[in-house]
Amino acid sequence: MRTGKKIKVLVVDDSLVFREVLSRGISSDPYIEVIAKAVDPFDARDKIPKFHPSVMICNVEMPKMNGIEFIRRLIPQYPLPTVVVSTISESVFEAMRAGAVDFVTKPDVQSVKNVEIFIKELILKIKIASIAKVPNRELNNISRGIISHKSSKVVNKIKIIAIGASTGGTEAIYNVLKYLPRNTPGIVIVQHIPPIFSRMFTERLNTNSISLKVKEAQTGDIVEMGNVLIVPGNKHMRLKKIDGKYKVECFSGERVNGHCPSVDLLFESVAKEIGSNAVGVILTGMGYDGAKGLLSMRKAGARTIGQNEKSSIVYGMPKVAYDIGAVEKQVSLENIPNLIYSLIKEG
Repeated sequence: MRTGKKIKVLVVDDSLVFREVLSRGISSDPYIEVIAKAVDPFDARDKIPKFHPSVMICNVEMPKMNGIEFIRRLIPQYPLPTVVVSTISESVFEAMRAGAVDFVTKPDVQSVKNVEIFIKELILKIKIASIAKVPNRELNNISRGIISHKSSKVVNKIKIIAIGASTGGTEAIYNVLKYLPRNTPGIVIVQHIPPIFSRMFTERLNTNSISLKVKEAQTGDIVEMGNVLIVPGNKHMRLKKIDGKYKVECFSGERVNGHCPSVDLLFESVAKEIGSNAVGVILTGMGYDGAKGLLSMRKAGARTIGQNEKSSIVYGMPKVAYDIGAVEKQVSLENIPNLIYSLIKEG
């Protein structure tokens, strides 16, 4: 993924044992160097200007000040790409909203296998974070151009909106959905995320000032106006037209483009089953999952949107899609909701 200089990492954790396990583990990679360790946010605050790390690994649960509050205070002064380590809880989404780039679930340190899996995942996310942009929290306060939730019913040919995202996608998806009105065509989403967190993410969206109804998809669910279906984190999802209705099928399978769920797999099914009656959106993320599927959608007559480089946490997936001609319109994240709605009205 990268060559050249080593990625300089600051590790912040109040547990001496876990600090050492984490530091030794990620240092096994030839492109990563742990240049400093901190026992709490106050210690980290002093070491950041001294050691100039390129990525910070930060535990969420710490005494004196938790990792979320630390990130929230740190980012405006030091826009440092941060990967948070947390137990399984909704706190990871608070950390993402505060400005973290990504998260990893803390393993059971008594299990060698679990620790090995954790270290491997963390190394990958450190490398992604090293080329990522720190999120712009101002997007949470977009006030101009918000679509009225009292808009009259839109009658047109668009039946489905398909969205794909990876790194940085949880906040990007939120910042798209929260500005779409109740009369928006049915939405299907693939976000690269672990299974337990996909359920938490879905529930969080459904209760956080969104007019749309959001649920984790199950086989047989109908894609309907005003509803959002998010694929479970360990399943693929495809769309099928059955008895005149569009339904989803969720199923286990091999990774596609290194991912399960796969954006490509969903987009390809939308292209096949719906053709021109759809809008495809590809958001921030590392890699190329979704690019070919979005191209298939465009060739089938669908309208396609890509997030631009400036507003992407990682301009990977949208870039590949744009480069191969899959993206009809490329805009900033804050302009995507209005563009979606304008395409819906055009029909």
